[in-house]
Amino acid sequence: MAWVTSVTEEIAEEVLQRLASGESLRAICRTEGFPSAQSILRLVESDEQFAEQYARARSFGYLQLADEIIDIADECDVAPVTGADGETQEVRVDATAVARNRLRVDTRKWMLSKMLPKVYGDKLDLAHSGYIANAKELSEAELVSIASAGSK
Repeated sequence: MAWVTSVTEEIAEEVLQRLASGESLRAICRTEGFPSAQSILRLVESDEQFAEQYARARSFGYLQLADEIIDIADECDVAPVTGADGETQEVRVDATAVARNRLRVDTRKWMLSKMLPKVYGDKLDLAHSGYIANAKELSEAELVSIASAGSK
C-alpha cells in the first residue's frame, strides 16, 4: 500500500467525519491513498484549527462507542455481522458470541472511562462526614489503645 505523505484538505475532512462516526484513526489510515496516522497526528500538532476539529470529532466518535454498547448488549440470537470482506452474514449466538460481546462492551466501557472520565469515569465520593481527632487532643492512654489496636 502506498501511503500519501501530505494531507489534503479533502482527506483531512474525511478523517474528521470518520472519526466522528466512531472509526479509529488506525482503521481510517489503512484506507488506500490515505496518509499514515503519524501524518494526521503531525497535522494535529501543527495546525491549531485542525487540532480543535480533531478533538471534537474524537469526542463525537466516543459518543458513538457509547451507543454501540447498547447495540451490542441488545443483539439477539441471530445477528447480522459484516465480515472483513464487506459481506453481511447471520451468526448464531452461542457462549463464545456472548463472551465476545462482553469483551466488546467491556473494552468500549474502559475506553470511554479513560477518554471521557468526567462523563463515563468512576465517581469518587470524597465527602467526609466524620471527625478526625488531633493527636494533641488524645490522652496518652488513648494513643496507646489506638496503637495496640492497629498492631493486632
